[in-house]
Amino acid sequence: MNKSLKISVALLFLFAVELSQVSAQNVAPVVKTDKGYIKGLTEDGIAVFKGVPYAAPPIGALRFKPPVEHGIWKDTLSAQKFGSVATQNSGKKVVGSEDCLSLNIYTPHIDHQKRAVLVWVHGGSMTAGAGKGQNGHAFTDKDDIVTITINYRLGVFGFMYLGDADKSYATSGNNGTLDCIMALSWIKRNIAAFGGDPDKVTIMGESAGAKLISAVLVSPKSKGLFQQYIAESGSVQCVRDSATAKNERLRVVHALGSGHYNVQALLKLPADSLMKAQAIACSGIGGNSFFGPVEDGVVIKGNPYTYAAGKSMSRIKALIGTNKVEAALFMAGDDQLQHPDTTILKSLFGDNYPMVYKAYQHELKTHAPYDAAVKVLTQYMYQLHSYRFAKMLTQNNIPVWMYRLNYDKASNLGAAHAMELQYVWNDPQLASATDPVKRQLAANMHQAWVAFIKTGNPNGGTLPQWPGYKNDTRQIMSYDSTSKAIGLKEVYDDKDFPSAVFVLKGKVR
Repeated sequence: MNKSLKISVALLFLFAVELSQVSAQNVAPVVKTDKGYIKGLTEDGIAVFKGVPYAAPPIGALRFKPPVEHGIWKDTLSAQKFGSVATQNSGKKVVGSEDCLSLNIYTPHIDHQKRAVLVWVHGGSMTAGAGKGQNGHAFTDKDDIVTITINYRLGVFGFMYLGDADKSYATSGNNGTLDCIMALSWIKRNIAAFGGDPDKVTIMGESAGAKLISAVLVSPKSKGLFQQYIAESGSVQCVRDSATAKNERLRVVHALGSGHYNVQALLKLPADSLMKAQAIACSGIGGNSFFGPVEDGVVIKGNPYTYAAGKSMSRIKALIGTNKVEAALFMAGDDQLQHPDTTILKSLFGDNYPMVYKAYQHELKTHAPYDAAVKVLTQYMYQLHSYRFAKMLTQNNIPVWMYRLNYDKASNLGAAHAMELQYVWNDPQLASATDPVKRQLAANMHQAWVAFIKTGNPNGGTLPQWPGYKNDTRQIMSYDSTSKAIGLKEVYDDKDFPSAVFVLKGKVR
């Protein structure tokens, strides 16, 4: 073979290799689940499957009922577009669909490597949001973690309690909770086919998402479905008693324009009608805490703290935290909260408002009105509950790591509600941030979360040393201009304040 021919053959070989690599990158990945084959897409070099149904559509006879397994499909199911968001109000419009029970999977490779799995449960006051709101690439592309984001039923469809009126709907107040448990069950059965380890699953949520995964955690039905838990700005304070849940339903019923709707009538109402009534019932700042899981005696059998302290509690590992001035976000959106009176506090806390008002009046003796309000609202909406829950878990010999975002320049509102998300998810925009502290916060927080997801411990490498939380020393990781472990002198608790933020036991008018 002459020299020129050899060069031609070599060039053809290289071209063929490059062509095969490009073709391989463009081939849509196909995986067999227990219900049939699904076809995803290659996105930024990883395999992504969107809108994968994890349960049957909760419509028709299944409306307001617990989720059930999806039937088997014969043809390969396309999983290249996000599924519909759950029915919700968006401004004056109703968006989404009741057929919403789907999840999205981001995986580095379709193989059998048994990677750590992260399951994200979105926030949004139990009335808004969707799994696609967070980009799974953040933990998958560079950190080699299989990331899953899920949808679950919201508002009246996810949390309206009907059990007192019709026993066949005994668990309707926990439909959203059961949706999460069903998604975790699907993941347990199928994630190995996507390169994930079914025995190394972390559930993570923020705000309402953290509250919902906390309800999942204290339900016996979730046992064995995950091993680790990350709760950002939320705990079991969303779990309400059945009397409160009934009164919340009555508010929705009254908003429909009649006090005579029975359960069967509610079941048949169009989604738009129910959403309009929900918007009225949830109007104002009180809508932030109106809906949530219910102590129904089936899914959640009693006080969540009692369960967390008992022998039946799952042997998980927990990472829990809050932000320094959580309430600043809500105060910026509602001027009334900057000088909260009994009316505004009753909207936010229901029958619990006198305790919060008393604490606010006490703080006014030594603080300016804004500072007093942000401190008290942050304590009663978030911090009190996260530290109570951590205390119970620690007493039950469950490993807990606590953090607080303290950086005053985390946003223009300070370390307010949801401001940790940009750092945990390592928002690409932070790479060009002029503030070097923000870049370092993103590096520290994201890598600590990665370490916890992979190993069950948020320490490793050059990260600041993060000791486990103990009730006597109260050491937490302070994410600040210099991130380091600090010991809290005290942890605020109001012994008279119940486990639920919002209680509504008085007669609904």
